[in-house]
Formats: sequence, C-alpha cells, structure tokens
Amino acid sequence: MPLRDAARAACLSHAFLRSWRCFPNLTFNEEALWSKARMYSGDFGDAVDNIMRNHSGIGVKILELWPFCIVDHNLNSWLQVAVIPGIEKLTLRLCPLSMKKYKFPLSLLSDGVRSTIRCLDLGFCTFHPTTELGPLRSLTSLHLLSVRIRGDELHGLLSNSLALACKLQRFSCLRICACERLKLIESKAPNLSTLYFSGKAKLSLGEALQMKKLSMWRSDVICYTRTELPSIMPNLDTLQLCSYDEVVDTPMLPTRFLCLKHLTIYLISGSSPYDYFSLVSFLEASPSLETLSLDMTADQHCYLKNVKITGFSSAKGLVELTCYILNNAVSLECLTLDTNYGTTRRCSDSGFGRCGSFGKSLREARRALRAIRTYIEDKVPARVKLTVVGPCSRCHKLS
Repeated sequence: MPLRDAARAACLSHAFLRSWRCFPNLTFNEEALWSKARMYSGDFGDAVDNIMRNHSGIGVKILELWPFCIVDHNLNSWLQVAVIPGIEKLTLRLCPLSMKKYKFPLSLLSDGVRSTIRCLDLGFCTFHPTTELGPLRSLTSLHLLSVRIRGDELHGLLSNSLALACKLQRFSCLRICACERLKLIESKAPNLSTLYFSGKAKLSLGEALQMKKLSMWRSDVICYTRTELPSIMPNLDTLQLCSYDEVVDTPMLPTRFLCLKHLTIYLISGSSPYDYFSLVSFLEASPSLETLSLDMTADQHCYLKNVKITGFSSAKGLVELTCYILNNAVSLECLTLDTNYGTTRRCSDSGFGRCGSFGKSLREARRALRAIRTYIEDKVPARVKLTVVGPCSRCHKLS
C-alpha cells in the first residue's frame, strides 16, 4: 500500500495503526518518500521522523536507507531507533558528498545487534571497526561501497565474522572496484570461480584451479595475463581484459590457456605505440577459443604497415583478428597469410622434388583458403597488397 494511503488508513483504524507501527521492514528511498514528503508540512526528514517515532521501541528486522543525502543528528537518531537486537539487515547508502562527513557509529553494533545482524551494506561513509569490537556471529553478507576503512580494520572485521568466515569456504565471486590504494589482494577461498577486479593491486590467489571467469582493468594487464595466469588459472573459461596503458607487447610463450573459450580485449592507447599483432600470442595459446572480441577504442593504428600471419587457419578468432587489422590499420601496405604449417617445405622453395606430406594440415589449409576467399578478400583495401601462401597446386589438389 502506498505510504499516503497507509497513513490515511491508520488515522481511521487503530488496529491498522498498531500493525503499521510494528511493520518489521522499513525502506526509505526517493521512490518511497520524496514525492510523499510533500503531504507533510516539513520535508523528507519530517516524514522519516514521523515513522521512526511510531517504531520507537519496536523491533525492525530490515532497514534500508538509500540513496540518502541527509547527514546530521537525525540520521543517528533514526539508526538508534531501528538498529536494535533483532535486526537482520542494515543498508545505509549515503550520497557521495557524505563520504567524508559521516562516520558510522560503532555504538550501534551492540552485543545483541552483533548476534542477529546477517547483512551489512554500507556506502559512502567512514567505517572504522576497532579491535575491541566483538564478534558478529550471524553476519553472512558484507557489502562496502566507497567506504573509508583501513586494511587492518577490514581484516579484523572479517576475522570477527564467524559465520562469514565459514561461508568463505563456499565463496565463489569477488568484485573489487576503485580501490586505488589497495596494494595486495590475497584470497584462500578454495571455490573462488569469478573475479572482477580493477586497480593496481597484486593478486595472491595461490593455485586458483576453480577460477572460471576473470575480468581485470589495469595498465599492462594484457602482458601480465599472458605471462602470469596460465600457470595459476589453468581452467579459465572466460577472460575479459581492459588496458588503459599497454606499453609492453604481448610476449610469445609456451604456456597455454587450454580451457579458454571466450576472450574480450579492450585497448585504450597510451603514450607508447603498441604492437597489436602481438595479440596473436593469445590465439596461439587458446586452442579451445570460440569467441574473440576486440575493442580498440583509441585512435586507429597509424604505424602498422606490414602484417604476416604464418600458419593461418580457418579459426573464427584468427579471421576476426585479420578483418580487424584491415579495418583499423590505416597505414597497412602488405598483408601476408601463409596457410602452411610448421617446417613443411614446398617444391617451389627448393626448386626440385615434391612438397612434403601435409596430412591433416592440408585439409586445414584448404579450409583456410576458403575462409580467406569468403571473409577477407573483399575487405582488403586497394592500397593493401594481399599475399596468400598455400600448398602448391603442382603437388596438391586444393579444391
């Protein structure tokens, strides 16, 4: 029932008034109250004051205040009314301007509250739990958004959350955003399978064998991923990378992402030129790759003139990479696609004899040639010389 109708009904029915006063879930947000506050002679704060006075001394299980821009003595008084033993969920989301102004009062977390609260969600405030704070026995969900809290304080809070510590054994998803001062992310959660991370902190996850989905936003993340992750995250299925200043070209390494199926790369050009062709390292390292998405939101590639892909195949990701190069390398002059594999020599190279046996490679070479004709040839600009190298027609039937 809308707040205005509930207030009118309460005036007519004492039974309904008692029921409304005992309602255990209170949500104060713009949708619920800003438009309704006009019916009061005061403002938004007056509306909340009215409701809180009716709930004084009566248990509240869920209290949600968001997005909230009132930071004065009223806020503390409202919390003192609602945050009492029996509360299970507290959501307090202030506006960004309040972050430096409001310090969450630890006195609210009395022993009785710590015994019952299951979910604590704080946003845009200062929160400094002390070592004297007792255990939060029932806490199973913790969400901190733009909260000022030190690393040792967060560690102490998690150590005091006994139920949350047990739940960490089943912990599967971690999101860390905009923590610019964070230096190290260390996790021993054995079932962590999804990680979303932006920032410069180092990762210490041990052997993250259960990690299936990883999203990282940081400088030089592409080089870091290719160098470090195959050995510690061998079972990655989905990988999303965003680099806003990639200054080191992607190295060619023997390590591989054997299970990787979906790869997305966002590149925002920095001050140094980047060899985009080095991204082939990911393709060679990912034999199970099914989808490849490249988003180069920066300037077009003004310096790339000569591209050669040896061992070109019909793999979708490789075809897409080639088309991307044709569309974005504005200075490209020569593109060579060599469908031959390994060290197999052709008779045209030696001048005599016959070509070596291709076996399965010959069948793939045929598919690669069809892919070039179907998807690439018509995208080659007039300024670009396309050279396609395949098994010679003298020794092999290619059609």
